[in-house]
Amino acid sequence: MATQAIPAETADAGAQIQPTGTRPFAGFEWLLAGRYLRTRRREGFVSVIAGFSFLGILLGVATLIIVMSVMNGFRKELLEKIVGVNGHIFATPIDRPLDDYMAVAERLRKVPGIKLAIPLVEGQALASSQYANGGVLVRGISEADLKSIPFVGGNIKRGTLDGFDTAGGVAIGKRLADSLSLQPGDSITIVTPRGASTPFGTAPRIKAYPVQAVFEIGMTEFDSSFVFMPLTEAQAYFNRDGDVNVIEIFVDNPDKTQAVRDAIEADAPRPLVLSDWRQRNRTFFSALEVERNVMFIILALIVLVAALNIVSGLIMLVKDKTSDIAIMRTMGATRGTVLRVFLITGAAIGVFGTLAGLGLGIVFARNIKSITAALNWLTGANLWDPTVRFLSDIPSVIDWSEVTSVVVMALVLSLLATLYPAWKAARLDPVQALRMG
Repeated sequence: MATQAIPAETADAGAQIQPTGTRPFAGFEWLLAGRYLRTRRREGFVSVIAGFSFLGILLGVATLIIVMSVMNGFRKELLEKIVGVNGHIFATPIDRPLDDYMAVAERLRKVPGIKLAIPLVEGQALASSQYANGGVLVRGISEADLKSIPFVGGNIKRGTLDGFDTAGGVAIGKRLADSLSLQPGDSITIVTPRGASTPFGTAPRIKAYPVQAVFEIGMTEFDSSFVFMPLTEAQAYFNRDGDVNVIEIFVDNPDKTQAVRDAIEADAPRPLVLSDWRQRNRTFFSALEVERNVMFIILALIVLVAALNIVSGLIMLVKDKTSDIAIMRTMGATRGTVLRVFLITGAAIGVFGTLAGLGLGIVFARNIKSITAALNWLTGANLWDPTVRFLSDIPSVIDWSEVTSVVVMALVLSLLATLYPAWKAARLDPVQALRMG
C-alpha cells in the first residue's frame, strides 16, 4: 500500500491535540462497534471469520450442554435402575448360613433409614425354550418383596404377580421373553449344573416352569437376564436347605449408605458382612465419571478454537481500520475509547454465540427423544439400539449448575480473546496510523 504524505502542519496539529475523554461505553462506542460487525464488500473476509467464530461458539456451547445432559441422564438412569433393582446394602453371613433370615430381615427393617430388607437366593442357570436359549440370573424372592421393588412390581407388561408364591411360575424380563419367544402361560426350562448329588457325582438339575409374568425394567442387561422365582422353590432348586445367599437392603437415601451401615453394625442381630452399591459398582461408575470429564475437556476445545478465531478476526479488523483509529484519536478519542470499541466488537460475537448456543442446547436436551425419533424416521435407521446399550431410551437431565459453568466459560474465553487485539488497537499512534493508512 502506498504511503500517503501528511502535511507537517497536520501532523503537528494532530500531535498537539489532547484527548478529552468520554464516558466509558458511551453510545457512539456501541455505534462504532455495531458498524464494524456489519458486512461490507471490502471487509467481507473479516466478516466471514467473525461468522465462523460465532458458529463455533454456538456449536461448542450447544454441544457441551447436550452431551453433559445426556451423560447426566445416563448416570442417573443407570444409578436408579442398578441400585433400584439390586439394592443399596448387601448383608451376607460370616459364621453360619442365613437360615434365620426372616428374623434378621425383620430386625433390619427396624433400623432407621431402611425401607426394605429382602432375603434372596441367587444362582446362575441356563434358560431355554423350544426356540432358543441363554444364560440367566435366577433370583428367589417372595411375592410381597417382589411387588415392593418398584422397577419390577410396577412394570409388569404381561401376566400378573398375584399368587406368585403358590402358583409355581416365574417372572422373566421382556427381552428374555422376546428372545425365547415366550408368553405368559408358556414353559421355560431352567438348567443348573449344581443339582442333586449321586454316587456318580453331581447331576445337572433341569426343570420347566410356567411363565407367570413378564416385566420390563428398561435396562437391557436386566430385562434379558433376570428370572424371578418363588423363594421356597429357589431354595429347593439350588439346594439351599432353608437358607438364603444374601439380604438386600434398600435405604431412603442411597448417597448416605455409610450412616445406615454404621447403624446396622451397631445393632446387628448376628455377625454380617456388609457391602454397598458403591463398592460393587465402583469400577463402572468411576469409568463413567472419567469419560464424562474427558468429554467436557474435549468439547470445551471447540469453544477455545472459536475464541481463537475471534482473535484472528479482530487483528485483521484492526489492520483494516487503522485509518479510522487514527481519525478517532486525532478527534480526541482516548486509548480507552478505542480499546472499548474493539472490546465490544469481539465480545458481541462471544455473547451472542453463547446465548444462541445456550438456547439451542436447552431445546435439544429437553426434546432429545423426539428429535431421535424424527431422525430415525428420516434416516430409516435405529440411532439408539437398546440391544447394544444399557438403556432402552436416550436419557437427558439438565444440570443448571453445569450449564452455568459452560456459559461462564464461553463468555470468559470470548472476553479474553478480545483483549489483545483491542489493546493493540488502543496502542496505535495516530500519526503512524495515518501514514500506514
